[in-house]
Amino acid sequence: MPLLEFRCGECEHRFEDLVRSAAEAACLRCGSRRVERLLSAFAVRSSGGGSAPSACEMPPAGGCGSCGDPRGPGACRLGD
Repeated sequence: MPLLEFRCGECEHRFEDLVRSAAEAACLRCGSRRVERLLSAFAVRSSGGGSAPSACEMPPAGGCGSCGDPRGPGACRLGD
């Protein structure tokens, strides 16, 4: 069963619950079944042990990631 995130329509409490569907969920604080499923954020862990680079630290999109060729990813290998 997936861990889903919800917000109660009665008391506005946000909570996570292991349920098969939103129809089975009930607020953990007040017991109301009037809950809204929220979009869940997920964590990503890199194998390098550090945190992932922020958008401002990443190279601009469009160029080849290996050589920077403006024709795009893999363009430097087209002549091979």
